[in-house]
Amino acid sequence: MDLLQSYTDGEIDGDDQQPQEPDESLRNPSSTASDHHSSPESSPVRISLPAKSSAPKVDDTTLALTVAQTNRTLAKPLDPKQHVVAYNPTYDQLWAPIYGPSHPYAKDGLAQGLRNHKLGFVENAAIEPFVFDEQYNTFHKYGYAADPSASAGFNYVGDLDRLKECDGISVYNIPQHEQKKRRLEKKKDKEEGEGEGEGEGVDQVDQTEVQNPASEAWLLKNRKSPWAGKKEGLQAELTEEQKKYAEEYAKKKGEERAGNSEKGELVADKSTFHGKEERDYQGRSWIAPPKDAKATNDHCYIPKRLVHTWSGHTKGVSAIRFFPKHGHLILSAGMDTKVKIWDVFNSGKCMRTYMGHSKAVRDIWFCNDGTKFLTAGYDKNIKYWDTETGQVISTFSTGKIPYVVRLNPDDDKQNILLAGMSDKKIVQWDMNSGQITQEYDQHLGAVNTITFVDNNRRFVTSSDDKSLRVWEFGIPVVIKYISEPHMHSMPSIALHPNTNWLAAQSLDNQILIYSTRERFQLNKKKRFAGHIVAGYACQVNFSPDGRFVMSGDGEGKCWFWDWKSCKVFRTLKCHEGVCIGCQWHPLEQSKVATCGWDGLIKYW
Repeated sequence: MDLLQSYTDGEIDGDDQQPQEPDESLRNPSSTASDHHSSPESSPVRISLPAKSSAPKVDDTTLALTVAQTNRTLAKPLDPKQHVVAYNPTYDQLWAPIYGPSHPYAKDGLAQGLRNHKLGFVENAAIEPFVFDEQYNTFHKYGYAADPSASAGFNYVGDLDRLKECDGISVYNIPQHEQKKRRLEKKKDKEEGEGEGEGEGVDQVDQTEVQNPASEAWLLKNRKSPWAGKKEGLQAELTEEQKKYAEEYAKKKGEERAGNSEKGELVADKSTFHGKEERDYQGRSWIAPPKDAKATNDHCYIPKRLVHTWSGHTKGVSAIRFFPKHGHLILSAGMDTKVKIWDVFNSGKCMRTYMGHSKAVRDIWFCNDGTKFLTAGYDKNIKYWDTETGQVISTFSTGKIPYVVRLNPDDDKQNILLAGMSDKKIVQWDMNSGQITQEYDQHLGAVNTITFVDNNRRFVTSSDDKSLRVWEFGIPVVIKYISEPHMHSMPSIALHPNTNWLAAQSLDNQILIYSTRERFQLNKKKRFAGHIVAGYACQVNFSPDGRFVMSGDGEGKCWFWDWKSCKVFRTLKCHEGVCIGCQWHPLEQSKVATCGWDGLIKYW
């Protein structure tokens, strides 16, 4: 009874405790009973469960360390290479990002703006070109080179046996024995030269000319060869004859340079007027449109016969542009470096020639009222001309070739010039200040066309990278990128008169039509083919009423297609060679002008 009471008391007293292991005496009652009888003095409390007061002490420090270690384990990020996890990680641990710096050029990287190459950031080499060439050539000659990654600069890579054999010299080091040999030869030559007379020296030159037919400059320079094999003091000893020849050579070169500048390397801007008078009896300028210049009707017809031929360019004509709105004058860009403007309505003669480029003129563009125009040449210059006086208002250049130049069509933005360059950029100038205000740099090839769409808020560009890109004007971010596997380069793009469609001349001998709406989708139902333009940047154009599509081709023909049916309507044999440009007259509905690489401009 005492035993049972003690157990009960112990259980009641210790109910707050964790369940404890029962005493050994309870497990073996027989031994307990014998012990109890054998020692009457023993208290029954000895065999009871430990009460609350008799619980073992727990070390708080050990417990705290264990908890901290567990927390640390849970807070520690998972190793992505770990295959076995010895504990249950939390959700946050499983989905935590991999530790370490984020990839700076990944799509979600913070350093996206640092990109200066399509694959990331390219740093300038820290090694000088001369040092690189030295080690490169040394490796190809001897089979070893200095390791550029070695901090001390004494480590070598390659054939180490050859390195010991050559004593680590580079291709630009002359070995000691070779230097000694050259010094002896030089001394010997000098002694022989002092012993010879003047006449013998001339004979020696003549003999050398026969043996080694080098230039006269080389022979005179190397007659005594005072610096053979020695880099120091290259100009140490020059004879009177050598000095005299050097002066004559420099003078001759200067005259040659002056002659080249006259031929067209450096050309002064000038212009020649060919008409009778620049102003008529009423004081009107020669560029003023005739008062009776009006559209006769709204219906366009395909021309049938040749009306007039303008010939004045000595080389091919690369582009033509009618005077805006009236078309009483036509501007032409020639590969003979000249730009000419011709009369269309009256005499049909050349009115003015603009000379300022030293190489072929690539593109031309009128401002809205025709009083000024832009020219882009292969001499890397863009010039802004006054049509009437022929003066150059301003010149722009980035040091790259401009392939296309355009002015913003808005009347209040006629001072903004866009140019597609050979270095893949579209550069925007403010012509009032002459400063570059924006650069659109996303293309991977030279930019060929710039076409304004969507009320001039956006523009479309094509490039040698076989893609089309759409930009918001003033924002250098592509809002639409069109690049399909079937696409070819598109060197010419024209906007339909209703502004809803773009016609793109594709170099796989077809004209593709793209929508100018939000999505800029390819219209698969409209495709114009039959002409041969592969390899040529033949211009494509629309009739003013939008019923016809026209294009030149590489065989000298001008093609006309019906817009609705996409069928060939007519072809005209216009030029010998390539018919590169064609334009519909803005007012005369059945008149078309074409230009070709035969140097002619024809009016049909």
